[in-house]
Amino acid sequence: MTDVKSGNNPLFLREEELRQSIELLFFAYRDFTAGPDQILKDYKFGRAHHRVIHFIGRNEGMTVTELLDILRITKQSLNRVLSTLITRGFVEQRTGAEDRRQRCLFLTEEGQKLEQKVSRVQRDLVSRAFREAGGDAVAGYRKVLSGLIDDENRDTVLNKVLKA
Repeated sequence: MTDVKSGNNPLFLREEELRQSIELLFFAYRDFTAGPDQILKDYKFGRAHHRVIHFIGRNEGMTVTELLDILRITKQSLNRVLSTLITRGFVEQRTGAEDRRQRCLFLTEEGQKLEQKVSRVQRDLVSRAFREAGGDAVAGYRKVLSGLIDDENRDTVLNKVLKA
Protein backbone atom coordinates (compact mmCIF):
# COMPACT_ATOMS: atom_id res chain seq x y z
CA MET A 1 0.00 0.00 0.00
CA THR A 2 1.34 3.41 -0.99
CA ASP A 3 0.91 6.24 1.49
CA VAL A 4 0.47 9.68 -0.05
CA LYS A 5 0.12 12.46 2.53
CA SER A 6 -0.85 16.05 1.93
CA GLY A 7 -0.91 18.59 4.78
CA ASN A 8 -3.36 17.71 7.55
CA ASN A 9 -5.44 15.52 5.28
CA PRO A 10 -3.75 12.12 4.97
CA LEU A 11 -4.79 10.31 1.83
CA PHE A 12 -4.07 6.64 1.46
CA LEU A 13 -4.00 5.37 -2.09
CA ARG A 14 -3.50 1.84 -3.21
CA GLU A 15 -0.96 1.02 -5.89
CA GLU A 16 -3.79 0.29 -8.33
CA GLU A 17 -5.38 3.71 -7.75
CA LEU A 18 -2.05 5.41 -8.45
CA ARG A 19 -1.59 3.36 -11.62
CA GLN A 20 -5.10 4.26 -12.78
CA SER A 21 -4.36 7.95 -12.22
CA ILE A 22 -1.13 7.69 -14.20
CA GLU A 23 -2.98 5.95 -17.03
CA LEU A 24 -5.69 8.62 -17.00
CA LEU A 25 -2.95 11.23 -17.30
CA PHE A 26 -1.51 9.41 -20.34
CA PHE A 27 -4.93 9.17 -22.01
CA ALA A 28 -5.79 12.77 -21.18
CA TYR A 29 -2.49 13.95 -22.66
CA ARG A 30 -3.10 11.86 -25.79
CA ASP A 31 -6.47 13.49 -26.33
CA PHE A 32 -5.29 16.93 -25.21
CA THR A 33 -2.63 16.90 -27.95
CA ALA A 34 -4.63 15.12 -30.68
CA GLY A 35 -6.43 18.21 -32.02
CA PRO A 36 -3.34 20.40 -32.10
CA ASP A 37 -1.29 17.56 -33.63
CA GLN A 38 -3.79 17.38 -36.50
CA ILE A 39 -3.62 21.15 -37.10
CA LEU A 40 0.19 21.21 -36.84
CA LYS A 41 0.45 18.32 -39.30
CA ASP A 42 -0.98 20.60 -42.02
CA TYR A 43 2.01 22.91 -41.45
CA LYS A 44 4.45 20.00 -41.16
CA PHE A 45 5.06 21.02 -37.54
CA GLY A 46 5.20 18.88 -34.41
CA ARG A 47 4.72 19.27 -30.69
CA ALA A 48 8.06 21.04 -30.26
CA HIS A 49 6.85 23.77 -32.64
CA HIS A 50 3.63 23.97 -30.68
CA ARG A 51 5.42 24.44 -27.36
CA VAL A 52 7.67 27.14 -28.80
CA ILE A 53 4.75 29.02 -30.35
CA HIS A 54 2.75 28.67 -27.14
CA PHE A 55 5.41 30.04 -24.83
CA ILE A 56 6.47 32.86 -27.15
CA GLY A 57 2.79 33.80 -27.49
CA ARG A 58 2.41 33.88 -23.72
CA ASN A 59 5.69 35.77 -23.19
CA GLU A 60 6.14 38.14 -26.12
CA GLY A 61 9.70 39.43 -26.25
CA MET A 62 11.15 36.59 -24.20
CA THR A 63 14.77 35.75 -24.86
CA VAL A 64 16.05 32.52 -26.35
CA THR A 65 17.69 31.81 -22.98
CA GLU A 66 14.36 32.19 -21.16
CA LEU A 67 12.69 29.85 -23.64
CA LEU A 68 15.46 27.29 -23.19
CA ASP A 69 14.95 27.50 -19.44
CA ILE A 70 11.22 26.81 -19.77
CA LEU A 71 11.48 24.00 -22.31
CA ARG A 72 14.59 22.35 -20.85
CA ILE A 73 15.87 21.25 -24.22
CA THR A 74 19.25 21.67 -25.84
CA LYS A 75 20.16 24.78 -27.79
CA GLN A 76 20.58 22.59 -30.85
CA SER A 77 17.03 21.22 -30.55
CA LEU A 78 15.56 24.67 -30.02
CA ASN A 79 17.56 26.14 -32.90
CA ARG A 80 16.18 23.52 -35.31
CA VAL A 81 12.60 24.32 -34.36
CA LEU A 82 13.12 28.06 -34.05
CA SER A 83 14.89 28.43 -37.39
CA THR A 84 12.01 26.64 -39.12
CA LEU A 85 9.47 28.92 -37.44
CA ILE A 86 11.51 32.02 -38.30
CA THR A 87 12.16 30.97 -41.91
CA ARG A 88 8.49 30.15 -42.46
CA GLY A 89 7.37 33.49 -40.99
CA PHE A 90 5.75 32.42 -37.71
CA VAL A 91 8.34 33.85 -35.32
CA GLU A 92 10.40 37.02 -35.47
CA GLN A 93 13.70 37.44 -33.67
CA ARG A 94 14.81 40.93 -32.60
CA THR A 95 17.89 42.22 -30.88
CA GLY A 96 17.36 43.15 -27.23
CA ALA A 97 16.77 46.86 -26.57
CA GLU A 98 19.04 46.96 -23.51
CA ASP A 99 21.42 44.13 -24.32
CA ARG A 100 22.25 43.83 -28.03
CA ARG A 101 23.45 40.24 -27.46
CA GLN A 102 19.97 39.11 -26.52
CA ARG A 103 17.68 37.57 -29.10
CA CYS A 104 14.08 38.43 -28.23
CA LEU A 105 11.28 36.37 -29.71
CA PHE A 106 7.89 37.50 -31.01
CA LEU A 107 5.10 35.81 -32.92
CA THR A 108 4.36 37.31 -36.31
CA GLU A 109 0.75 37.81 -37.35
CA GLU A 110 0.84 34.33 -38.89
CA GLY A 111 2.33 32.92 -35.72
CA GLN A 112 -0.41 34.53 -33.64
CA LYS A 113 -3.08 33.05 -35.90
CA LEU A 114 -1.57 29.58 -35.61
CA GLU A 115 -1.15 29.87 -31.84
CA GLN A 116 -4.79 30.92 -31.45
CA LYS A 117 -6.02 28.16 -33.76
CA VAL A 118 -4.14 25.45 -31.88
CA SER A 119 -4.85 26.86 -28.42
CA ARG A 120 -8.56 27.21 -29.12
CA VAL A 121 -8.86 23.43 -29.48
CA GLN A 122 -7.19 22.88 -26.11
CA ARG A 123 -9.02 25.71 -24.35
CA ASP A 124 -12.36 24.28 -25.50
CA LEU A 125 -11.41 20.82 -24.25
CA VAL A 126 -10.21 22.07 -20.87
CA SER A 127 -13.20 24.41 -20.53
CA ARG A 128 -15.64 21.55 -21.13
CA ALA A 129 -13.84 19.30 -18.64
CA PHE A 130 -13.80 22.08 -16.02
CA ARG A 131 -17.53 22.80 -16.48
CA GLU A 132 -18.32 19.10 -16.08
CA ALA A 133 -16.09 18.73 -13.01
CA GLY A 134 -17.09 21.85 -11.08
CA GLY A 135 -15.15 24.48 -9.13
CA ASP A 136 -13.83 22.28 -6.34
CA ALA A 137 -12.49 19.77 -8.85
CA VAL A 138 -10.77 22.56 -10.82
CA ALA A 139 -9.02 23.75 -7.66
CA GLY A 140 -8.01 20.16 -6.88
CA TYR A 141 -6.77 19.62 -10.44
CA ARG A 142 -4.55 22.69 -10.19
CA LYS A 143 -3.19 21.51 -6.85
CA VAL A 144 -2.37 18.09 -8.28
CA LEU A 145 -0.64 19.54 -11.35
CA SER A 146 1.28 21.99 -9.14
CA GLY A 147 2.36 19.06 -7.01
CA LEU A 148 3.78 17.29 -10.06
CA ILE A 149 6.18 20.19 -10.73
CA ASP A 150 9.52 19.66 -9.02
CA ASP A 151 9.92 21.49 -5.71
CA GLU A 152 12.88 23.52 -6.92
CA ASN A 153 10.93 25.14 -9.78
CA ARG A 154 7.35 25.10 -8.51
CA ASP A 155 7.20 28.71 -7.26
CA THR A 156 8.85 30.07 -10.39
CA VAL A 157 6.50 28.15 -12.67
CA LEU A 158 3.40 29.09 -10.69
CA ASN A 159 4.42 32.77 -10.69
CA LYS A 160 4.83 32.66 -14.49
CA VAL A 161 1.61 30.78 -15.13
CA LEU A 162 -0.53 32.76 -12.70
CA LYS A 163 0.86 36.18 -13.68
CA ALA A 164 -1.83 36.78 -16.29
